[in-house]
Parts: sequence; C-alpha cells; structure tokens
Amino acid sequence: MGQKQLQRWHLMKMVEVGKITLKEAGERIGVSCRQAKRIGRAIRDRGIKGLIHGNRGRPSNHRIKEPLRAKVLALSKEVYWDFNDTHFTEKLRECEGIDLNRETVRKLRREAGVAPKRRRRAPKHRKRRERMAQEGWMVLWDGSPHHWFGPDLPPCCLMAAIDDGTGKLLAAHFFPFEGSSGYLWLLKEMVKKYGIPMIIYQDRHGALHRNDNHWSLEEQLAGRQEPTQVGLALEALGIQPISALSPQAKGRVEKLFATLQDRLIAELRLRNIKTIEEANPFLQSTFLKDFNRRFAVTPRESQKAWREVPKDLDLDRIISFRYTATVGNDNTVRLGGLIIDLPPGPQRRSYAKAKVEARQLLNGSWRIYAQDQLIAKHAPTSLKEPVRALPRNKHHVKGVKDYSWVYLASAPPREGDPYPLLIEHR
Repeated sequence: MGQKQLQRWHLMKMVEVGKITLKEAGERIGVSCRQAKRIGRAIRDRGIKGLIHGNRGRPSNHRIKEPLRAKVLALSKEVYWDFNDTHFTEKLRECEGIDLNRETVRKLRREAGVAPKRRRRAPKHRKRRERMAQEGWMVLWDGSPHHWFGPDLPPCCLMAAIDDGTGKLLAAHFFPFEGSSGYLWLLKEMVKKYGIPMIIYQDRHGALHRNDNHWSLEEQLAGRQEPTQVGLALEALGIQPISALSPQAKGRVEKLFATLQDRLIAELRLRNIKTIEEANPFLQSTFLKDFNRRFAVTPRESQKAWREVPKDLDLDRIISFRYTATVGNDNTVRLGGLIIDLPPGPQRRSYAKAKVEARQLLNGSWRIYAQDQLIAKHAPTSLKEPVRALPRNKHHVKGVKDYSWVYLASAPPREGDPYPLLIEHR
C-alpha cells in the first residue's frame, strides 16, 4: 500500500461517517464522481485490498516495445538531435517509417533526459485563488533572506510554513541561510505538532526542486530524476509537492514575509534581540501565538485534513539527510572525513563491500542501515548541505554520468578536472 491508496482510504472513511460527500471525495482524489463510486464499492466488497489495482506489477499492454523505444531514442540522439518534438515526429513518420504520435515521442525524449529545444510559455491571466476549505489540506513554505536584526548586522534567513486554509503560521525559525536543513526542520516541526498535510506549495529553490539537467544511469532507467533530500522526505510521507512557476503563484507566503518584515523586525528591535540564538526562542514562545491570534482566519470547513502520523513511523529517519555508501574492507563507512565503524551483526559478521544507507539526523547524529536494519550509530557532527557530484575515477562508461549525493566535497575541483563538483544548493 502506498500513500496514495492510504489517502483514498482516509477520504472514503470520511464519506462513510458523513463528514464529506462522495462528490467532494472524488474531487480531492482527482477522479470523477462515477469513478469515486467504483472506489467506494470496491472498498465495501473487498476492504482495503480493493484499492490495489489488479494490474499492479504488470507491464501495460499499450507499452512501446523495447527495440522500437531504443531505435527512436538512438535516432533522436544521433540523427535528429536538433529537431523539436513535432518536427522529429514528422521525420519518424516520413523518413523512418515509424508512426507514433507527438505526445508519445515527447514523453520518450523527456524520460531519456532530452530537454525541449525551446520553451514556449504564453502570457497568463492571473486571478486570486480561493483558500483551501480545510486546515491541513495545503501548506505553503519559503525562506526570506533579509537584514532581520537591523541594517548594520549581517543578514540571515527566516524560514516559515503557513496553512493555506487558515493563514495560520505553523512553524518559523531563523537559519544562517535557506537550505535543506531548514526545510527539514520546518517539516518535522509541523508534522509533530499538527500532522501530515496533503500538499505543500513551494518555489523552485535548489533545496526543494532539482534544477539541473544531469541524469545518473539509475535515473535514466527509472525515467525520472531522484528528488532532492527534502523531496525524498516529502515522498516518504506521501505529501504532494507543487512547485510554483512565479512569486505571484505563491502570493500568500510572499505576503506573509512582507508582514513579518514589517512587524517582526520591529518586535526584535523593541526587545533588543540581535542574534539567531535569541530570536528563535522568542518566535516559539511569543510571536507565533500572537501572530495567529491576529491574522489567522476560520476555514470554510471545520473538519481538519491533517493526516495522523502512524505510531510505527520513524520520523527521525524519514526527515533526515540520506546517503548511500559502500562498506570498506575494514568494515567502516567513510563520508568525507568521517569514519564510522560497523560492529559485527547477529546475522552477518562482516559488511565489507555491502551497500548501506547512511542517515544524518537533524540533531547531527548518524545511523547506518543495511536492508532496513539499524547496524551502527555515531555521535553528532555538524550538519552539511548535501551536494550532487560526479565520481573522480577514470573507469567510467562513455555517455553515462553517475551523479550521486555526497556528504562532503573532499577537495575543491582541480584545474582541468573533467568531473567538477556540481553544487545543488546555492
């Protein structure tokens, strides 16, 4: 069962007790009323198993055969590499005898990492978006670098999350800069205090959205780029991220920071608060409550949409930094300058050459997992923003670039180095 099926189960149970109508459940799931009836009937007949599609795990009957897929991609990269999608589709039909529609060709190229030749975007008419009807349905978050402690002191970043339905300030915290650790802190604070929201609306900051065109071999085979570290946590919790294409699209959180820059700076000056260490306790103890009392509104529906956190869910592990590593012959995991010893396990005496998952929790401590089993811990170290980097080895496959998450850059790029580091979070 995935989070999508659990969400449908949650909504159908709300229909059964009369909290929402079947039509409203269908709209929130994203299906028609007729399809919502089918889902409800399947749950009544087969219980929660009715949510699992009968073709789960089977290839589609309409899927393009692999030899044809490979031929189209080879033509795209070697012969028609500078043709746009429509032009390429025409050439396939006229010159190669391959009759595919344009949308199929476009999907094949995007899945293979071929970017569109040009991006066309028509002017958009903007209008005010109605608030979500329930608290917890959509959360907006962002960071605002600013001179929060006065023009004479160095700037820092205030990171905050706000509920769309009520305008309630859910969490806020000062950080030296806008990055992954700040967003993970907001996520954990919000989930522990309120629950799991359905949607998070965000901008395209590098900590939230992959803005590079680099695809590893695994990503090419999967047909999608691996999310950022924050995106991995959202995916594990079943939260749908929506990336705004303009500041106007997330106007409520932009307006929030305009209000905070007006009010919070004055409050901090009034209390002679000039450091992050002094400002964060004031935010948690005083400012958030006062802000919500003044500015939060009553939602259209009293029923809250927060999903309850399962008791067996390890939030510390999910909301953390994730790295993959290969255990050395001396049963150690090396991450930059950090060395973590692995003791012999009850079922496996040596982990040499094994692939393991390293997790750095938000308190800086480390956990090492092998096949979902905790096998080692390490004392806290300072949190470092992850980077995606290329390996420095000489034995690489031509045309394949295996970018991966790296804890620390071991050294700055050398002059003429064909594999420079690619910092994701600017």
